[in-house]
Amino acid sequence: MRAILPPLILLFLMSGLVSAQEGASFKVIVNASNEVTSMTKAQVSEFFLKKVTQWENGRKALPVDQATSSPVREKFSKEIHEKTITAINSYWRQKIFSGRDVPPPEKSSDADALAYVQENADAIAYVSANTPTDKVKVLKITK
Repeated sequence: MRAILPPLILLFLMSGLVSAQEGASFKVIVNASNEVTSMTKAQVSEFFLKKVTQWENGRKALPVDQATSSPVREKFSKEIHEKTITAINSYWRQKIFSGRDVPPPEKSSDADALAYVQENADAIAYVSANTPTDKVKVLKITK
């Protein structure tokens, strides 16, 4: 029995590492000059749904989404909003029809979202996990 336990423990630990890596399917990014270093999932969701429209310093937040057909948008919607893209689109249709707000602008690629964040000090976006992000700040996202 003792000979079986170490391999089982190792297998258990490795499966946890694989799950953790799979969970990192995107990065939430802000301009390098932004003072924020971490946010909760709920805070990120509120910025992208425009329930919160300003950074702590009082400046207007500039969220930018990716195209609805983008795989990274699907992952972001499920993990951050805990909703499907269809549900998020419905949320925005209600806001538009009631005249209360419009959705964040959409960028067609990780490169476009990255460029937008680099050019706008108050921008927040998300990109695929494998996107090079050395010129922006990657936020730590907590539960």
